[in-house]
Amino acid sequence: MSWNFALILFILLVVTGIVWLLDITVLRKSRKRKGEAAWAQVDAAAIGDPAETERLRRAAVETATRAPWWVEYAVSFFPVILFVFVLRSFVVEPFRIPSGSMLPTLQSGDLILVNKFSRGIRLPILDTKIINTGTLQRGDVIVFRYPVDPDVDYIKRVVGLPGDEIAYLDKKLYVNGKEVTHTRDGNYFEPDRVAYVSKYKETLGDVQHDILLEEGKYQQYEAIWQFPYSQNCQYSRAGVRCKVPEGQYFAMGDNRDNSADSRYWGFVPDGNIVGKAFFIWMNFSDLSRIGRFN
Repeated sequence: MSWNFALILFILLVVTGIVWLLDITVLRKSRKRKGEAAWAQVDAAAIGDPAETERLRRAAVETATRAPWWVEYAVSFFPVILFVFVLRSFVVEPFRIPSGSMLPTLQSGDLILVNKFSRGIRLPILDTKIINTGTLQRGDVIVFRYPVDPDVDYIKRVVGLPGDEIAYLDKKLYVNGKEVTHTRDGNYFEPDRVAYVSKYKETLGDVQHDILLEEGKYQQYEAIWQFPYSQNCQYSRAGVRCKVPEGQYFAMGDNRDNSADSRYWGFVPDGNIVGKAFFIWMNFSDLSRIGRFN
């Protein structure tokens, strides 16, 4: 969906840009000549009154130099479209959280900003990286194109980097053989299910964040499709163990028992990543949620 919007925005930018360029190089000069001709056609001698002559000449010039409606709209909207296109393509892009898979960090209805510059400068539409400006770290929250259906945007937390061995066994996360410990931090009321869930503090890399776990809930792990590098993962009754390939990432939702993520559909290719999410700029149901998050 975001890719389609980017394409539409690009087409509007090209069309309005062509009209804007045509206007400043050709059409304005043509309108100026028409204005000069209209000014000269008003016969001052026949009118007699200098003030009336001035008024008629100005009215004639205004009519002769008025740009067609399609030129006026294109010239007016081009700077706005250019600003939005550059901002959205290279700096930040807004997204809406559609589900509770990232609870308690992000709620359904949160409107967030995604830092696109942090992932490198990419050619718009083609999405080809031309300059690398940073790398992802464990714990980063990312927006990416869903590998199963690239027209859909997903948001999850980076758990595994290229080369990592990730295991999620009996509701415990292991990175390169070391358990990522989590400590109980009370209960969280999950609004979508109208129920309380156990909340924990977890630290991935340098990022401490909250997760939700239902200790007594049995979870069955299996691949929902034959994803690329599926041979790097082994499934069992206890969970899943994966070796993250180069150029790929392992991502999970903070709502661990209610998130469709890399445990089920595989790895996130670097080329699918839109950017790092970092700020909630609006939630119309709860204005107190506005601000940064981990």
